[in-house]
Amino acid sequence: MDAVVYRNDRRYPALLYGRNLRFPENSAAAPGRIALCSSPAEVRHALQEAVSHGLRPTVRSGGHCYENFTANNPGGMLLDLSLLNRVSVDTASGRYCVEPGAVLGDVYQALYKRNGVTLPAGSCYTVGAGGHISGGGYGVLSRLHGLSSDWLSAADMLTVTESGRIEERHIHRTNDPELFRACRGAGSAGFGIITAYYFDKLPAAPHDVIESGLHFPLETMSEEAFTALLVTYGDYWATRGRDADTWGLFTILSVGSHRGRGNLNMYIQFCQPNGITEDCSVLSEFLKRFEPFKPVSEITSTDAGDAAKQTTNSYHFERGRIPWLISATGNRSGGERTRAKYKSAYMKRTFTAQEAQTIYRFYTDSSRTAFSSSLAIDSYGGAINRTELLGESAIAQRSSIMKLQWECHWQNANEDADHLRTLDRFYTELYSGSHVDADHQGTPWGEGYEGCYMNYPDADMLRYSWWPELYYGRNTGHDGLYPFLQKVKRTYDPNNVFHHAMSIRLPQEA
Repeated sequence: MDAVVYRNDRRYPALLYGRNLRFPENSAAAPGRIALCSSPAEVRHALQEAVSHGLRPTVRSGGHCYENFTANNPGGMLLDLSLLNRVSVDTASGRYCVEPGAVLGDVYQALYKRNGVTLPAGSCYTVGAGGHISGGGYGVLSRLHGLSSDWLSAADMLTVTESGRIEERHIHRTNDPELFRACRGAGSAGFGIITAYYFDKLPAAPHDVIESGLHFPLETMSEEAFTALLVTYGDYWATRGRDADTWGLFTILSVGSHRGRGNLNMYIQFCQPNGITEDCSVLSEFLKRFEPFKPVSEITSTDAGDAAKQTTNSYHFERGRIPWLISATGNRSGGERTRAKYKSAYMKRTFTAQEAQTIYRFYTDSSRTAFSSSLAIDSYGGAINRTELLGESAIAQRSSIMKLQWECHWQNANEDADHLRTLDRFYTELYSGSHVDADHQGTPWGEGYEGCYMNYPDADMLRYSWWPELYYGRNTGHDGLYPFLQKVKRTYDPNNVFHHAMSIRLPQEA
């Protein structure tokens, strides 16, 4: 029997919040009860209780939802799946099963130790598999192996009929194929509750990786040099980075400011497509492009085992060779609990001078002494951009070369308005001008962009009537992805039981 925690339970305050302490916004917005579910049967029982009593159910796996989709549920029921966290393999069939409450770090540990395989997923150890996989699942190995959802073979799922009856479904390519496709990228958008993910096969994990980074002195860098660096970075992914021998190279160029001081760093992880690091020519070629920008220091991983360091160029870039598992699980990131706001964008080309200048001016403005923010520019493309997957998944972004994520963190509620306003103004300014379609100013919409990432939801986008197309691609009549998802919604959640501010709308609500 699932355990239910009510407001008068001493555990309630500790279980109420996810990672973003902005939600629930106040006591009135909080759920009336939290159901702790450790088995599919307990999830079904809790869901039936919610439906039978007219309570809105929201679902949490790891608690990393960026917006108020789960914690804001006035008087409703929050289903906490963090105890539904097993990772297993069927010895007869070789099929892998990952339950939604399993955090990614534990998934990596279990899959590697049992079978030497991995799931190409995110870098934050504490992110829950539930929303991550069904929302696409992007991470360090995605250029090499694709998205998590690309490997999904089947899922166990609970849906609610029009009469309020709970139905158990085992969905795959030939059983509820439309629902299965929807759950390969839009599964957190309101169709039901996934209680298990199945993978018939998974890629072998790399044997080792080279993990290191560069630091550039933003405080002394000119606007011209910064612009040239961003263009150089984007040019690589738009040209050389499309070649298959580079797909084992993953980078994050991070520009940020902390209380008025700017910083510019690059994280790099590399392995050859076969999962080893004997030939580092691709990495060396990439690094040479940044020699003119004179990095002043190195950020290297801790050596482990037979880790090797080599000096390869004039600025003494150090390369740390470490076993892949240590790289994937050594940094237990994602556990911080702060007030936060996030935004995203996909890019299909390198940066324009106007974009780079806008970014530079924002992050070098020393007057924002009470504001901290960062922009992570991740490499994208590679195996993700297999166009044959467009019709098999709910991921519309299969042409991009970079994925951008803004993060802004703070501690005090009285700072909410200033942080939200400052970040929103910057984002809107960045995507306003001749490089954006005239009718879509303020958003990453145009020939150079591919919209936003639904696993990084941004409720600010709701101000635009076309917001679904930012996340699910441009509609082309009835053949567009979003109209397809609306049909799936109407079939499997006709009463809109599973809803939040950015969930798939029923057709009549569109």
